[in-house]
Amino acid sequence: MQRTVLLLGSTGSIGTQALDVIRRNPDLFRVVGLAAGGADPRLLAEQAIEFGVRAVSVAKATSAEDLQLACYAVAQQRGYNRGEFAVPRILAGPESVLELIETVPADIVLNGITGSRGLASTLAALRTGATLALANKESLIAGGSLVTGLAKPGQLVPVDSEHSAMAQCLRSGRADEVAKLVLTASGGPFRGRTREQLTEVTPEQAMAHPTWNMGQVITINSATLVNKGLELIEAHLLFDVPIKDIDVTVHPQSIIHSMVTFTDGSTIAQASPPDMRLPIALALGWPDRIPDASQPCRWDTAASWTFEPLDEVAFPAIRLARAAGECGGCHPAVYNAANEEGVAAFVDGRVPFLAIVDTIEQVLNRADHWRSAPQDLNEVLAAEAWARATARELLGVAIDASGV
Repeated sequence: MQRTVLLLGSTGSIGTQALDVIRRNPDLFRVVGLAAGGADPRLLAEQAIEFGVRAVSVAKATSAEDLQLACYAVAQQRGYNRGEFAVPRILAGPESVLELIETVPADIVLNGITGSRGLASTLAALRTGATLALANKESLIAGGSLVTGLAKPGQLVPVDSEHSAMAQCLRSGRADEVAKLVLTASGGPFRGRTREQLTEVTPEQAMAHPTWNMGQVITINSATLVNKGLELIEAHLLFDVPIKDIDVTVHPQSIIHSMVTFTDGSTIAQASPPDMRLPIALALGWPDRIPDASQPCRWDTAASWTFEPLDEVAFPAIRLARAAGECGGCHPAVYNAANEEGVAAFVDGRVPFLAIVDTIEQVLNRADHWRSAPQDLNEVLAAEAWARATARELLGVAIDASGV
């Protein structure tokens, strides 16, 4: 049976790959709505016309007219006459994505919005009863119990390759047979470097990920290993496994995407060449697999898979994530928001690479008053606003000290 899909963040890395999966499986999926920031109205128009969607949300209100004109231009380029196609309903403004979710019914909402600003969309999607294919890990991490408490059994399906791998491995045993979850990390572009060797890292170097092609924030998060820290908290929330029972190992080849160790000593691993289309396809089709979603591993050529312990001196982000996850409350939201401010300052050339994670630690050290579980979305937003303001203050001190 064909499933209808709302795709949030359609012009980003996850969104474009999701559309590729859907394009190759028109009998299984139909896109009914798209949402994007509005930075690339031409691409959004091409997506809307190709998939014949009912409605499009654009967060940048001033992009609405540009999007409408782009839709006409794309349709004309494709050879349509004015009466042969319908311009989708265009919703514009920061809150328009919520209107899209609430007014365009869908079987699946794929949330590929970047950052914790996707939390409101995550909550709105869950309230509709749709399956939520979650690529926006930050919304789960920031929302915590707000998200897990709202999600019905089986409603929340992970898109991250690591958590998709764990979900697959967990099929091998009962919940009470799980001993450990094991997250794998590529180690990023600076694997093997000491803390001292990271002092002069540039944004361009941090963007050169050895395995994955991702957006700017996620790529830099992978360089600091903050992304793996976020994934640790995400695994804890998704699978209800204590933080202490989640390990992280460095696997540079990125072939084994994660593992589960069971109480009898067995470890089950999910392996495939790095290709996000596989976990995206599995999330859209869950619990069924989509044939030919990506290429499998080859066994007719020699290959080596290696594993290394994590260097928590050079990369303390995972240690801090453990502390934030174990503390709970709004601390994971604080961790994420402080990181986003640090990344922005680093990309702008205002602070050094090491200041990103150092700032997270300093903000968490001041966050004792955010230990309670959030009661609603506004409380999460307040914690994030406090964390951002505190991070900016600390980053400003760092800027003055460096003489910039």
